[in-house]
Amino acid sequence: MNALNHAPATFDRATQHRRSMIAKIQIARKQIGMIEDDYRQALFERTGHTSLTQCSDAQLSLVLEFMKSKGFSALPKNRAASHPMARKARALWISLYQLGEVHNASDQALEAFAKRQLGCEKLAWARQSDAYKLIEALKSWAERAGWKQHNIVTQKMLTPLQLQSGLCEAILGRLKKAGVVPQDWTIHIAQVRLCGIEQNERWTAEDYARLAAELGERLRRAGAAKSDQGGARG
Repeated sequence: MNALNHAPATFDRATQHRRSMIAKIQIARKQIGMIEDDYRQALFERTGHTSLTQCSDAQLSLVLEFMKSKGFSALPKNRAASHPMARKARALWISLYQLGEVHNASDQALEAFAKRQLGCEKLAWARQSDAYKLIEALKSWAERAGWKQHNIVTQKMLTPLQLQSGLCEAILGRLKKAGVVPQDWTIHIAQVRLCGIEQNERWTAEDYARLAAELGERLRRAGAAKSDQGGARG
C-alpha cells in the first residue's frame, strides 16, 4: 500500500483530542507508577482491549478517569497554552515522544523546552510570531531524528498524511535497528503482525497517527527509545 498516493487528510480537533488523551494516559501511568501487567489488566477490564490505539474515544475517557481515581493529576486546562502555534508544537512534541526522542510527553516538559527556545516563562504568553521559532526547532529536531518534514526535491512541506506515514516509517526503522522486527517488514506488515490492527480501508492521517502511537509504545517496551535528558534535547 502506497500511502503517498492517497488524498491528503487534515488534522481536526477530534484527532488532536484523541492524541492528547492517549498521551495523558501514558503520562498518568508513569506518574502513579503502574507496572506493565497491572496497566494491561486495568486497560482490558475497562475497555476489552490491551492497546490504547484500539480503544474508542469514550473508552479512553474511562481509562483516563480510572487513572485520576488512582492519583493522576493533570494540569488544569487554563494553564496550558491553546493558541494555534501551541497546539502545533504540542502535536509535534507528542510525535517526537512516539519516535523515542522525547522522554516525557507532558505539557510541563514541552513548556520547559519552549522556555529554553523562546526565553519566555510560559508558552501561553509567547507571541505567535515568536512561537514560530519553537515550531521550527521541533521540526529541525524531527529531521535530525530521521522524520522528514519536507519533500527532499521540492523542499515543500509534506501533507499531514505523508507526515504521519513518514513518522510510522521512522519508528519502524528504530524497531528494526533494535531487532524487534525483521528488516523486510513494511509499516503495514507491522500494523498487523506487531500491533494487531486490521484495516482494509484507505488510510487517513488519523489512522497513521494511531499506528504511530502503537509503534511508539512497542519501541518504549523494547527499551529502544532514547532519553532526551530530562525533557528537551535539540
